[in-house]
Amino acid sequence: MSHLFDPFTLRGVTLRNRIGVSPMCQYSCDDGFASDWHLVHLGSRAVGGAGLIILEATGVEARGRISPNDLGIYRPEHMEMLARITAFLKAHGAVAGIQIAHAGRKASTAPPWQGGGGVADANGGWEPIGPGADKFTEAYRQPRAMSLEDIAEVQAAFAQGAQRAVEAGFEWIEIHAAHGYLLHSFYSPVTNHRNDAYGGSFDNRIRMTVETARKVRAVVPERLPVTTRLSCVDWIQGGWTLEDSIALSRRLKDEGIDLIDCSSGSVAPGGKIPIGAGYQTPFAEAIRREVGIPTAAVGLITQPMQADEIVRNGRADLVYLAREMLRDPYWPLHAARALGHDPKPFTPPQYMRAF
Repeated sequence: MSHLFDPFTLRGVTLRNRIGVSPMCQYSCDDGFASDWHLVHLGSRAVGGAGLIILEATGVEARGRISPNDLGIYRPEHMEMLARITAFLKAHGAVAGIQIAHAGRKASTAPPWQGGGGVADANGGWEPIGPGADKFTEAYRQPRAMSLEDIAEVQAAFAQGAQRAVEAGFEWIEIHAAHGYLLHSFYSPVTNHRNDAYGGSFDNRIRMTVETARKVRAVVPERLPVTTRLSCVDWIQGGWTLEDSIALSRRLKDEGIDLIDCSSGSVAPGGKIPIGAGYQTPFAEAIRREVGIPTAAVGLITQPMQADEIVRNGRADLVYLAREMLRDPYWPLHAARALGHDPKPFTPPQYMRAF
């Protein structure tokens, strides 16, 4: 039998299987508020049998959203709809997770189907912030280099966002430190050219991520996991490497981080990414082996046998699916049948006759 449908326990939380829905931006909010779209979109993945569902990058500040249409957790009023969503996910057997995030210099951009690029103040945009004043590309807005006061404000916002997430019923908190957003842009030598305590040496560049993780872990109850998504390599000459990610993961483990979600890239344009099936899985395998911390593999994982092989051979503890879950919300039920499992334990009674 496969291992993909084995339960997985992290701290006091047990997933019914090893399948997670990766955070995927929906660009469908007004002032950070979730809507019925999110309830139906996420709820259908719970009904579809996933063990873990992680909500999209959720801004801990209004200026930390990727676009004006991104999800937020920077206002207490955001929690009402989020609590409704977590209750539905839990009622249908899934653990509700959330990715708390700050877009940094890549903030204030238009949704992809509107062409991306910077959004002017007149159209609901704002001035981004980052480790320095370099734009991501010429199409993006000019960021302002963060002061030490800005850094303290953002770290406090991450902690407050985590507290609100727990109050709204989330049982899995992921810190977004990847894809060129704020925390990644601090630890990558490609984007961090500061000469203070948050720049220069490896220890200084990772300080923002480590301190943020410490503050988040301090406000999340011991029974709940806190995880971190890293861009494990920059795919750019002279950039962040897998060896750097292993070293950072050791530090995060010491701070009480429970799992590393292993992604890559997107800190700057021009990276040469060897995209292919499971192309990021070796990062999850290496960090799991070298650091002794659970990992999640993500990136072009689409086939049941492929996902099962990753878990069965100890390459990662969980597999996160993104676009494949957009194409097929019921992928876990179909995967169970393909791997010889009875899908009924994961199937809502209303759908039982289909299986």
